[in-house]
Amino acid sequence: MDALKNKVALITGGAGGIGKATAKLFLAEGANVMLVGRTEEKLKKAVSELNSPNVAYCKADVSKSVDTKRYTEATLSAFGKIDMFFNNAGIEGTVRPIAEYPEENFDQVIAVNLKGVWLGCQYVIPKMVKGGSVIITSSVAGLKGFEGLGAYVASKHAVIGIMRVAALEFACHKIRVNTIHPGPVNNRMMRSLEENIAPDNPSEVKKGFETDIPLKRYAESKEIADLALFLASDASKYITGSMHVIDGGLMSG
Repeated sequence: MDALKNKVALITGGAGGIGKATAKLFLAEGANVMLVGRTEEKLKKAVSELNSPNVAYCKADVSKSVDTKRYTEATLSAFGKIDMFFNNAGIEGTVRPIAEYPEENFDQVIAVNLKGVWLGCQYVIPKMVKGGSVIITSSVAGLKGFEGLGAYVASKHAVIGIMRVAALEFACHKIRVNTIHPGPVNNRMMRSLEENIAPDNPSEVKKGFETDIPLKRYAESKEIADLALFLASDASKYITGSMHVIDGGLMSG
């Protein structure tokens, strides 16, 4: 259980389902972990639940450059280096057709999901002076369209472009950059989407999604964390510039 022994991981969206599950797994594999999120109460709760001396947190808005610099420096101050960057923070926005989508919601989704990833790459990766692994959370929505999710789909397509450029630009520094593409995950974001799509019967939305998934269920956050661990570890040391789908077969149809 030491695949990440003496390594330092920085995780944005660290108090969310995928972020927290990944932090738990990384800690179990010997890493030191910095959690980043917008809500201090949620971060404190996550740290308490993880119950490890090797985890810290930094309250920050990933869409702001000043906050991105601050969480980068906080990680270096706490742990001395950054080996792994899970560029994971994201929001779902609302569910509306393009013709009705509120501009303020669009701007917010793009700010967090796209600009937040861009700023993370811009400020964190240059500090990874001994090489390492960058994992960007996209989605199956980065590979196909979903009605009503125009802003989210646009943002998740766009981060693939950032990944591909970053993989090329930082390969000479032995830094690998990849995206992961989860299908529906059994967490808060999917509960929000289900309720947005059908406020009176969200459970039917879940059943509909599950029907479309060949494995007939949502992923668990731990399963996404397992993929992140593979990409963070030396087990994937020759993999960069790639998209990694984890969707129970959803995209195979």
